[in-house]
Amino acid sequence: MIKNSVGSTDLPGLVGQLGPIAEEARAAFGGLSAGQLNWKPSPVQWSVAQCFDHLIVTNEFYFPLLEKIRNGERKSGLWERLTPLSGFFGWVVIKSVESEKGLKVKAPAKLLPSSSGTDERVIERFVEHQGELAKRISATKDLDLSGIVVTSPISGFVTFNLLDAYRIVVAHERRHFEQARRVKESDAFPRA
Repeated sequence: MIKNSVGSTDLPGLVGQLGPIAEEARAAFGGLSAGQLNWKPSPVQWSVAQCFDHLIVTNEFYFPLLEKIRNGERKSGLWERLTPLSGFFGWVVIKSVESEKGLKVKAPAKLLPSSSGTDERVIERFVEHQGELAKRISATKDLDLSGIVVTSPISGFVTFNLLDAYRIVVAHERRHFEQARRVKESDAFPRA
């Protein structure tokens, strides 16, 4: 079972959590049909497929940023350089995403999953994506992760350091993994 805390303060510990999340996603959801993956408990709730599609879309938002950071091509914005709130924001976002009863924030349009049926390869795409995510995060291992401040993909006002961004990614994955599990365990979930 996936651990419920992202308290890890080291990069290898965080990267090491991505593989088990992928493996557990494959074990729990890999055998579902397209109909099961796309079944929604209600019109306003997400399907299993949408949970994983959202994680792929959200995590990929960070890919160009990580590439620029790794290559030394990224320039911090004024707010990222001056804000004294990055540590506070990082802590708040981690706690809100980590908690089952955490603050529910509507995902911005650019991070929404597909609203139409998602292909039945979504779990395999997520597993492959986890490998790419781990590779890109690991490529920043020699950088001062606590000293690099980035802006949240959700809100342009919220900033946090890169290590907290990685903690948020892991907590966000766990949160939507559990959301997908609840969908699958719903009494009305199609069993065949």
